[in-house]
Amino acid sequence: MSSDDAGEPPTASPGRSPEEFDTLLAHLEELQETVDSEEEREKVRSTMDVATRIPGSGYLSERIAKYTTRDVAESFVGGILLCLPMLVEDGVFVIAEHLATAERFGVPVFLVANVAFVVVLTIGLLYWADIRQIRISNPILGIVPRRLIGVLLTSFLTALGLVFLWGRAGLGNPSDLEVFARVVVLWTAAALGAALGDILPGESEGHDITLENLEDIARRDR
Repeated sequence: MSSDDAGEPPTASPGRSPEEFDTLLAHLEELQETVDSEEEREKVRSTMDVATRIPGSGYLSERIAKYTTRDVAESFVGGILLCLPMLVEDGVFVIAEHLATAERFGVPVFLVANVAFVVVLTIGLLYWADIRQIRISNPILGIVPRRLIGVLLTSFLTALGLVFLWGRAGLGNPSDLEVFARVVVLWTAAALGAALGDILPGESEGHDITLENLEDIARRDR
């Protein structure tokens, strides 16, 4: 071995495992919930931001824990992008009529199945497809992920708003159920776009949308 080779630093060094970073961030999140003042919470949040940018923890660039207002905006844009091409197609009416009229025992089974499909599709994209490492934090009622509810609600309101804004709700004098079916058809595409629009850019900057943060913002605005 030459003297030059001996003086070179090692090409690789052992790094922290993903489990260790997850444990660190979990402890910081617990600390954030226990501190009293907004100043202390801000310090904890800053520490968490620094922790997610530690050199050698490149896997964290694929990891998403926070759910912010910017994520909502990204979901809205993603939902719009996939909704618009379908909104101008008359095939939406044919599908909606099928969903609304295909009944079993008085229940529009295909419409119900499509709603379930949208929910499962969104869950799959967010948590099963492994596009990003999505960490569930501060779930609603301790069970329901905030990101899942945000993506589903944002995409549904996007589809609903576009159907009425572009006058696609009243064409052909449909029943109320068929109008809802038209929204659900567009919601299918919007939910796909909203989920991808949310997670593809990675974790967004800003504060988490949590009850505590909303209360702090309300107090500051008074």
